[in-house]
Amino acid sequence: MLKRISLYFLFMLGVWTIQAQEDRWQKNNADFSRGALRVNSSGSYLEYGDGTSFLYLGDTAWELISRLTDEETEYYMEDRREKGVTVIQTVILDELNGIDNITACGYRQLINGDINRPDSNYFARVDRVLACAASKGLYVALLPTWGDKVDKKWGMGPEIFNEENAFHYGQWLGARYVSVPNLIWIIGGDRSGEGNKSRIWNALANGIRSIDQGHLMTFHPHGEHSSSFWFHDEEWLSFNMIQTGHAQRNYAIYRKLLLPDLQKKPHKPCLDGESRYEGIPIGFKVENGRFNDYDIRTTLYQSMFSGACGYTYGCNNVWQMFDYKHTPMCNANKPWNESLNEPGAWDLIHFRRLWEKYDFREGSQQQNVICNSQMSDDNYPVAFGNHKYLLVYLPEGGKITLRISQMDKKQKTLSWMNPRTGENSFYKKVDLREFSAYAPSMGKGNDWVLIIE
Repeated sequence: MLKRISLYFLFMLGVWTIQAQEDRWQKNNADFSRGALRVNSSGSYLEYGDGTSFLYLGDTAWELISRLTDEETEYYMEDRREKGVTVIQTVILDELNGIDNITACGYRQLINGDINRPDSNYFARVDRVLACAASKGLYVALLPTWGDKVDKKWGMGPEIFNEENAFHYGQWLGARYVSVPNLIWIIGGDRSGEGNKSRIWNALANGIRSIDQGHLMTFHPHGEHSSSFWFHDEEWLSFNMIQTGHAQRNYAIYRKLLLPDLQKKPHKPCLDGESRYEGIPIGFKVENGRFNDYDIRTTLYQSMFSGACGYTYGCNNVWQMFDYKHTPMCNANKPWNESLNEPGAWDLIHFRRLWEKYDFREGSQQQNVICNSQMSDDNYPVAFGNHKYLLVYLPEGGKITLRISQMDKKQKTLSWMNPRTGENSFYKKVDLREFSAYAPSMGKGNDWVLIIE
């Protein structure tokens, strides 16, 4: 009898897991008819031209243009569309292929490595990538070049840009893509903006802006840095991007990067554009283990509940479009097409459904409601909301004590959302200003969202 019960439980657990994973996005991921993306009036979030809220929910596909064929690109983008992603981050002159090597579609990026002679066949491929994304309601956050072409550092290079050709390349890109509806520009590429290189980055950005004033633009910095360190006051920078990177494991990195950015003036939105990749070795050392879906969820919910305007997911095998004919970077261990269904990628849609229900533009971080005397950065709960609703993320579940005085209604309904499945369950009603709540489980991997209305 006990064996039957155990088998039944395992069977139902398998069914439940499949059903949870098959929660696919059915509606349009983005609606270009609502107008061009812009920063909202508070300077904290992104929205369409008609005032409708927009969530930048990205996926990292740096090597997509160079390493995938058109057919593979369509397959990849359909997968990300179904998972609720709204933005694909990729690069024209990428890091790993090299400007002199043949891409998957059979072309070099530049003729004789000359930035003034872009290969028309390769840029027709870029055009098709943008069109494929548009057909699926996806924006493309596009880097004109990876950082090694400006500042070689640890990359392949070569350094091919100076202020003059960077400006002209930017002008050429601006003219080519000024009318594309689903484009966001990203300057940089895992590099700093300090020193004499800042003039080249500014030239590239201003070259685009001299033609294209309509698309949003940001800068992708190197690990544990923010675009605000160098470019916050530049007119071309629409919103800040931080890279929390692949070593930090707790909330301290957001206290260092995100929270200060949100206080800067003029106010500009900010998002984590490169957080812990799922499957990448922690601190780039295999002996430390690899980041998993729990690490994805903590960065997603902690940053968004702290006031970020969006979030970018990444998978170590997918960003580099790894397969066995390529040299694995950062200990990649499985082909990209077999890595699309990692658990962390499935978890994105559950946050998007939560975001669709509550207008985050009307909320803000509400840490003052949390009464827990000890809040370690390793297990840091984050509260977000306003006088109508509160959302509290508990990284390890357990007990939370809250003191709430600003909500409209005295009686409040509490429910728990499971960020691993998206399921909601009623918890209780309270009419006290101060009360405690106990998550259904606790410990690493047992994160929960308490919803208070």
